[in-house]
Amino acid sequence: MPYIIVPAIVATAAIVAVLLPPAGYRSGALELGTAITVFRWAAYLGIGAMVVAVGSGAMSVRRRSSLGVRVAAASLVLGFVAFWGPYAQDRTAQRLPFIHDITTDIENPPVFDAVLPLREGMNSVEYDREVGEQQAAAYPEIAPLRLDIPQAEAFDLALATARAEGWEIVAEDASSGQIEATDTTFWMGFKDDVVIRIRPEGSGSRVDMRSVSRVGRSDIGVNAARIAGYLERLQSGG
Repeated sequence: MPYIIVPAIVATAAIVAVLLPPAGYRSGALELGTAITVFRWAAYLGIGAMVVAVGSGAMSVRRRSSLGVRVAAASLVLGFVAFWGPYAQDRTAQRLPFIHDITTDIENPPVFDAVLPLREGMNSVEYDREVGEQQAAAYPEIAPLRLDIPQAEAFDLALATARAEGWEIVAEDASSGQIEATDTTFWMGFKDDVVIRIRPEGSGSRVDMRSVSRVGRSDIGVNAARIAGYLERLQSGG
Protein backbone atom coordinates (compact mmCIF):
# COMPACT_ATOMS: atom_id res chain seq x y z
CA MET A 1 0.00 0.00 0.00
CA PRO A 2 2.23 2.83 -1.27
CA TYR A 3 -0.18 5.56 -0.18
CA ILE A 4 0.48 4.49 3.43
CA ILE A 5 4.21 3.85 3.16
CA VAL A 6 5.28 6.94 1.20
CA PRO A 7 4.37 9.61 3.82
CA ALA A 8 6.15 7.58 6.50
CA ILE A 9 9.29 7.39 4.35
CA VAL A 10 9.31 11.11 3.56
CA ALA A 11 8.63 12.08 7.19
CA THR A 12 11.41 9.78 8.40
CA ALA A 13 13.82 11.31 5.87
CA ALA A 14 12.87 14.79 7.12
CA ILE A 15 13.55 13.89 10.74
CA VAL A 16 16.88 12.30 9.78
CA ALA A 17 17.78 15.55 7.99
CA VAL A 18 17.11 17.43 11.24
CA LEU A 19 19.15 15.08 13.41
CA LEU A 20 22.02 14.44 11.02
CA PRO A 21 23.68 17.92 11.08
CA PRO A 22 24.44 18.05 14.84
CA ALA A 23 25.59 14.44 14.91
CA GLY A 24 27.70 14.86 11.76
CA TYR A 25 29.22 18.19 12.79
CA ARG A 26 30.03 17.10 16.34
CA SER A 27 31.73 13.94 15.05
CA GLY A 28 33.63 15.81 12.34
CA ALA A 29 31.93 13.86 9.55
CA LEU A 30 30.24 17.00 8.18
CA GLU A 31 31.71 20.42 7.50
CA LEU A 32 29.79 23.38 8.90
CA GLY A 33 28.48 24.48 5.49
CA THR A 34 27.27 20.98 4.65
CA ALA A 35 25.59 20.58 8.04
CA ILE A 36 23.73 23.89 7.62
CA THR A 37 22.64 22.94 4.09
CA VAL A 38 21.28 19.57 5.25
CA PHE A 39 19.43 21.28 8.12
CA ARG A 40 17.80 23.72 5.70
CA TRP A 41 16.75 20.90 3.39
CA ALA A 42 14.99 19.31 6.34
CA ALA A 43 12.41 22.10 6.09
CA TYR A 44 11.65 21.23 2.46
CA LEU A 45 11.41 17.55 3.30
CA GLY A 46 9.09 18.48 6.16
CA ILE A 47 6.82 20.38 3.78
CA GLY A 48 6.86 17.42 1.40
CA ALA A 49 5.99 15.06 4.22
CA MET A 50 3.01 17.21 5.25
CA VAL A 51 1.70 17.44 1.68
CA VAL A 52 2.03 13.70 1.11
CA ALA A 53 0.50 12.99 4.53
CA VAL A 54 -2.58 15.06 3.76
CA GLY A 55 -3.08 13.25 0.45
CA SER A 56 -2.48 9.88 2.06
CA GLY A 57 -4.86 10.69 4.89
CA ALA A 58 -7.63 11.65 2.46
CA MET A 59 -7.14 8.44 0.52
CA SER A 60 -7.10 6.39 3.71
CA VAL A 61 -10.41 7.93 4.80
CA ARG A 62 -11.97 7.05 1.44
CA ARG A 63 -10.68 3.49 1.72
CA ARG A 64 -11.60 3.32 5.41
CA SER A 65 -8.08 2.38 6.40
CA SER A 66 -7.54 3.19 10.07
CA LEU A 67 -3.86 2.26 9.73
CA GLY A 68 -3.46 4.66 6.84
CA VAL A 69 -5.09 7.48 8.82
CA ARG A 70 -2.79 6.88 11.82
CA VAL A 71 0.33 6.77 9.64
CA ALA A 72 -0.75 9.92 7.82
CA ALA A 73 -1.39 11.73 11.10
CA ALA A 74 1.99 10.72 12.51
CA SER A 75 3.72 11.71 9.27
CA LEU A 76 1.98 15.09 9.35
CA VAL A 77 3.25 15.76 12.88
CA LEU A 78 6.80 14.64 12.08
CA GLY A 79 6.80 16.70 8.90
CA PHE A 80 5.74 19.80 10.81
CA VAL A 81 8.46 19.24 13.43
CA ALA A 82 11.09 18.84 10.71
CA PHE A 83 9.86 21.98 8.96
CA TRP A 84 9.46 24.24 11.97
CA GLY A 85 12.96 23.90 13.44
CA PRO A 86 14.89 25.14 10.37
CA TYR A 87 12.14 27.62 9.46
CA ALA A 88 12.11 29.24 12.91
CA GLN A 89 15.90 29.42 12.97
CA ASP A 90 16.01 31.00 9.52
CA ARG A 91 13.41 33.61 10.49
CA THR A 92 15.43 34.49 13.59
CA ALA A 93 18.62 34.77 11.54
CA GLN A 94 16.94 37.09 9.04
CA ARG A 95 15.53 39.28 11.80
CA LEU A 96 18.83 39.75 13.65
CA PRO A 97 22.08 41.26 12.36
CA PHE A 98 24.70 38.88 10.98
CA ILE A 99 27.13 39.30 13.89
CA HIS A 100 28.71 36.91 16.37
CA ASP A 101 30.64 39.19 18.75
CA ILE A 102 28.62 40.67 21.64
CA THR A 103 29.89 42.70 24.58
CA THR A 104 28.57 44.85 27.40
CA ASP A 105 31.19 47.52 26.60
CA ILE A 106 31.32 48.42 22.91
CA GLU A 107 33.70 51.33 23.62
CA ASN A 108 36.29 49.27 25.49
CA PRO A 109 35.41 45.57 25.13
CA PRO A 110 37.15 42.95 27.29
CA VAL A 111 40.14 41.42 25.50
CA PHE A 112 40.77 37.71 25.05
CA ASP A 113 44.14 36.20 25.86
CA ALA A 114 44.19 32.60 27.11
CA VAL A 115 41.65 31.30 24.57
CA LEU A 116 43.51 32.67 21.55
CA PRO A 117 45.45 29.43 20.86
CA LEU A 118 42.11 27.58 20.81
CA ARG A 119 40.76 29.88 18.10
CA GLU A 120 43.52 29.56 15.48
CA GLY A 121 42.03 29.61 12.00
CA MET A 122 38.60 30.59 13.32
CA ASN A 123 36.68 33.86 13.70
CA SER A 124 38.89 36.78 14.66
CA VAL A 125 38.52 38.42 18.06
CA GLU A 126 39.66 41.81 16.75
CA TYR A 127 36.77 44.08 17.67
CA ASP A 128 34.87 45.72 14.82
CA ARG A 129 33.22 49.05 15.71
CA GLU A 130 30.56 48.51 13.05
CA VAL A 131 29.57 45.34 14.87
CA GLY A 132 29.14 47.41 18.01
CA GLU A 133 26.74 49.73 16.20
CA GLN A 134 24.68 46.79 14.97
CA GLN A 135 24.66 45.30 18.45
CA ALA A 136 23.45 48.55 20.02
CA ALA A 137 20.51 48.62 17.62
CA ALA A 138 19.60 44.94 17.99
CA TYR A 139 20.35 44.36 21.68
CA PRO A 140 20.04 47.67 23.58
CA GLU A 141 19.53 45.74 26.82
CA ILE A 142 23.10 44.39 26.83
CA ALA A 143 24.92 46.56 29.37
CA PRO A 144 27.48 46.31 32.20
CA LEU A 145 26.38 44.92 35.56
CA ARG A 146 27.14 46.87 38.72
CA LEU A 147 27.37 45.00 42.02
CA ASP A 148 27.44 46.52 45.49
CA ILE A 149 30.31 44.29 46.60
CA PRO A 150 34.12 44.68 46.41
CA GLN A 151 36.01 43.48 43.34
CA ALA A 152 37.52 40.42 45.06
CA GLU A 153 34.11 39.23 46.22
CA ALA A 154 32.56 39.99 42.83
CA PHE A 155 35.33 37.98 41.12
CA ASP A 156 34.68 34.92 43.28
CA LEU A 157 30.96 35.19 42.63
CA ALA A 158 31.50 35.63 38.89
CA LEU A 159 33.79 32.60 38.74
CA ALA A 160 31.35 30.44 40.70
CA THR A 161 28.51 31.54 38.43
CA ALA A 162 30.55 30.73 35.31
CA ARG A 163 31.26 27.25 36.67
CA ALA A 164 27.60 26.79 37.51
CA GLU A 165 26.80 27.55 33.85
CA GLY A 166 28.80 24.47 32.93
CA TRP A 167 31.42 26.45 31.02
CA GLU A 168 34.96 25.20 30.65
CA ILE A 169 37.14 27.65 32.56
CA VAL A 170 40.22 28.40 30.46
CA ALA A 171 41.82 31.04 32.69
CA GLU A 172 41.10 32.88 35.94
CA ASP A 173 43.13 35.80 37.28
CA ALA A 174 41.85 37.39 40.46
CA SER A 175 44.53 40.09 40.42
CA SER A 176 43.38 41.45 37.04
CA GLY A 177 39.76 40.49 37.62
CA GLN A 178 39.50 38.51 34.38
CA ILE A 179 37.94 35.13 33.60
CA GLU A 180 38.04 33.33 30.24
CA ALA A 181 35.85 30.35 29.44
CA THR A 182 34.35 28.28 26.64
CA ASP A 183 30.71 27.32 26.27
CA THR A 184 29.49 24.52 23.99
CA THR A 185 26.04 24.98 22.47
CA PHE A 186 23.50 22.22 23.05
CA TRP A 187 22.30 21.43 19.53
CA MET A 188 25.23 21.77 17.14
CA GLY A 189 28.05 21.69 19.68
CA PHE A 190 29.48 25.05 18.58
CA LYS A 191 32.31 26.39 20.75
CA ASP A 192 31.81 30.01 21.86
CA ASP A 193 34.37 31.84 23.99
CA VAL A 194 33.60 34.16 26.87
CA VAL A 195 35.70 36.75 28.71
CA ILE A 196 34.49 38.38 31.93
CA ARG A 197 36.14 41.48 33.36
CA ILE A 198 35.53 42.68 36.91
CA ARG A 199 36.79 46.09 37.94
CA PRO A 200 36.27 48.23 41.06
CA GLU A 201 33.80 51.06 40.69
CA GLY A 202 33.29 53.30 43.70
CA SER A 203 32.55 51.08 46.69
CA GLY A 204 31.32 48.29 44.41
CA SER A 205 32.26 46.55 41.19
CA ARG A 206 31.51 46.72 37.51
CA VAL A 207 31.21 43.50 35.51
CA ASP A 208 31.73 43.53 31.76
CA MET A 209 31.47 40.52 29.49
CA ARG A 210 32.10 39.52 25.92
CA SER A 211 30.95 36.39 24.07
CA VAL A 212 32.28 35.47 20.61
CA SER A 213 31.51 32.50 18.35
CA ARG A 214 34.43 30.56 16.91
CA VAL A 215 32.64 29.76 13.64
CA GLY A 216 29.79 31.17 11.56
CA ARG A 217 28.73 34.67 10.60
CA SER A 218 25.46 34.90 12.52
CA ASP A 219 25.02 33.59 16.05
CA ILE A 220 21.19 33.85 15.83
CA GLY A 221 21.16 35.76 19.11
CA VAL A 222 22.98 33.08 21.13
CA ASN A 223 25.81 35.29 22.41
CA ALA A 224 23.47 38.06 23.53
CA ALA A 225 21.22 35.54 25.29
CA ARG A 226 24.25 33.99 26.97
CA ILE A 227 25.43 37.34 28.33
CA ALA A 228 21.96 38.40 29.46
CA GLY A 229 21.33 35.07 31.19
CA TYR A 230 24.70 35.00 32.92
CA LEU A 231 24.48 38.56 34.21
CA GLU A 232 20.94 37.98 35.46
CA ARG A 233 22.06 34.93 37.43
CA LEU A 234 25.15 36.77 38.67
CA GLN A 235 23.01 39.65 39.89
CA SER A 236 20.66 37.24 41.66
CA GLY A 237 23.64 35.66 43.40
CA GLY A 238 24.98 39.09 44.33
